[in-house]
Amino acid sequence: MAPTKSRQYDIILLGATGYTGKLCAEHITTHLPTNLKWAVSGRSYERLSAIVEELKSCNHDTERTQPSVEVATLSLDDLRSLARKTRILLNTVGPYYKYSSPVVQACAENGTHYLDVTGETPWVYEMIQKYHEIAIASGAIIIPEIGLESAPSDLLAWTLATLIRDGLSLDTKEVVTSVHKIDSQPSGGTLATATGILEHYSLPEFVKSFTPWALSPVTGPKPSKAVPLASRLLGVRKMEHLGILTTSLTAGPNVAIVQRSWGLQGGPKSYGPNFQYHEYMRVKNSLAGFIIHATLSLGFFAMIIPPVRWLIQWAAHNYHAPGQGASKDATSKDSVELRAVAEADQDVPNPRKAMAKFRYEGGIYYLTGLFLAEAAMVLLENDDLTTKLGGGLLTPAMLNQPFIDRLRNAGVILESRIMPGQ
Repeated sequence: MAPTKSRQYDIILLGATGYTGKLCAEHITTHLPTNLKWAVSGRSYERLSAIVEELKSCNHDTERTQPSVEVATLSLDDLRSLARKTRILLNTVGPYYKYSSPVVQACAENGTHYLDVTGETPWVYEMIQKYHEIAIASGAIIIPEIGLESAPSDLLAWTLATLIRDGLSLDTKEVVTSVHKIDSQPSGGTLATATGILEHYSLPEFVKSFTPWALSPVTGPKPSKAVPLASRLLGVRKMEHLGILTTSLTAGPNVAIVQRSWGLQGGPKSYGPNFQYHEYMRVKNSLAGFIIHATLSLGFFAMIIPPVRWLIQWAAHNYHAPGQGASKDATSKDSVELRAVAEADQDVPNPRKAMAKFRYEGGIYYLTGLFLAEAAMVLLENDDLTTKLGGGLLTPAMLNQPFIDRLRNAGVILESRIMPGQ
């Protein structure tokens, strides 16, 4: 059963009093249709009512429908009742591994579409194992990681593979994405998640979820050409058009989602039978790249040690407590840019290439809220797409061009081009 239009709400935003939830509510208020039927939800009526009052100052359109307040705990009974009231549930309650498994369960069981902005790959792996088939049966479209992790990476890979297929009639052999620029401060929730997830999952569970193609329903190909040994040891890779690259902190979750998109869309028949995806961050020189790579590698192993992890948790809490983050003024000059290069699958000395860029001027947490709201509108307005998707634990790229079009209209730059042949 897919969510019907007769339900009380089009959208319920769960976690509206948190840092990202407030920003998502602001975008809904200022950019989504004035007749949208929606509600904010959480545990405190007083705090939710205060959010509704704050939203009135964001938009003075007297015709706009104000959000209702739906009080709910995170008990499964409350969440099932909440899910039955709405066509789509947007979830910003993190850490997701700690609080949001019953939210996914309630939506999957009741045919309610669900979107979140986690970056917790072990939790996503767990949700796929538990609720993918249930969501298919109910018609619920469940899309985790539709925020900064991992929508930009997933959409860049889809855009480039589509461009090479449509423009050159070729498969894609590799997409390499670089975090070209990111100006931002992490929120308290992000820091709490990063330090706490290793206490929830065992090391073998953690490693299993990050095994190549672990999230894909189809086993992917082994690389036809290995990354040079020196690059793997030193963590530095040089690429034409992207520059000097090194290990990216967010590469793991993004790679896993892109690989799942490949598998869900037909595996070898989608991007190509030899498709590979890699992600890095740009640095000024090789020395800086090596230092960052070494720091991240040592930092991960240090986090395994409980006393070190507790110390980091204490520092993170004092930096920004969960639910808090930088002020809107402090993020007004923030920006994020990713660039990607794709290589066509050709057995020639100089295969054809394509390049794409994703850029947003503004705070990355506002962007995350924007992703949630605009993806919800894609599901609300595109019956043919939702019918085609059917249901299950899906990925951002499966909303494809309608999602990209809405993001562009909301201020996101996503452009691509086939590069001249040599």
